[in-house]
Amino acid sequence: MDIMSSQNHASRADRLVGVWLLSVAALIILMVLVGGLTRLTDSGLSITEWRPVTGALPPLSLADWMSEFDKYKAIPEYQLINKDFSLEEFKYIYWWEWGHRQLGRVIGLVFFIPFVFFLLRGFIAKQNILPLTGIFFLGGLQGFMGWYMVQSGLTDRVDVSQYRLAMHLGLALIIFCLVFWQALRLLQPAQFIARSSKQIYFGYFLIFMVFMQSLLGALVAGLNAGKTYTDWPYMDGDLIPSGLVEMQPTMNNFFENHLTVQFDHRIGAYLLLILVVLHFWSQFKHNAPTRLTAGLLMLGVVGQAILGIITLMQAVPMHLGALHQLGAVFVLAVTVYHVYKLRHTPYANQAV
Repeated sequence: MDIMSSQNHASRADRLVGVWLLSVAALIILMVLVGGLTRLTDSGLSITEWRPVTGALPPLSLADWMSEFDKYKAIPEYQLINKDFSLEEFKYIYWWEWGHRQLGRVIGLVFFIPFVFFLLRGFIAKQNILPLTGIFFLGGLQGFMGWYMVQSGLTDRVDVSQYRLAMHLGLALIIFCLVFWQALRLLQPAQFIARSSKQIYFGYFLIFMVFMQSLLGALVAGLNAGKTYTDWPYMDGDLIPSGLVEMQPTMNNFFENHLTVQFDHRIGAYLLLILVVLHFWSQFKHNAPTRLTAGLLMLGVVGQAILGIITLMQAVPMHLGALHQLGAVFVLAVTVYHVYKLRHTPYANQAV
């Protein structure tokens, strides 16, 4: 009887912790969306200081607003692009950036407070304490990474570095994957673990591909490269445009040449689409138990590719750009879920 009671307590505790982690993952998705909208509204440089605690309080008086506006006037973005900004226009971009940072603070509290509570109540298994502690510190690092990104646009540039933007998004996606995976482990505990399988390794490769494709998208966004070549399936009039390696040294083209960065993002999408279609066919052909999640992944990638093409051909309007970024997180979430099922579903590794 004591054993049954202990097992029920552990199961209930795991469910509570799992639901909490799932809510954190949902907030991270919202954070990525708000971050994308902050970038698309060109609001990211409106707050020129990093005040993790006192910055939670927005300007409350006209004097406070004028003080913040004067700080913004000192950076190149205002001096070279927004010289005619009124105070009301400044408030609009300020609220976007403030909201983005405030949501980061909320996520930190939503993670930390329940974590301490569950820890004190003994709801968190010993083997999960270290991973969850690591996730918390990664969240703190992400806050610093956000400021590191903003800092790059305050002196010699009128926007943030595309390298730092990609790092900021990349770390957000890593944290999301870790939180989501931990939630799955608790909400859908494994009855079977396939330690080695070509199919599982291929699943990990798909996660890597989706992640890298998201980073390529961040480079496109950071350079505003999505607004420069808006024809499809051609690009600048050709399937393989000239000028892909115009910059010297050649390696710079892959990170700084608008044409090359967008071309790489397109090629990455084509490759990912081919891989997930082949993967689904393999799962379907072998009647694998994970064929449904493989099919969902294929539909997600197809939908994201179509959305990307529409977004490109309309020169990245704000609503489509934000939706495309949200779609990337959805595809990543489905990929992680599919790989989790591959690892923990018996006979799922029959397909090749």
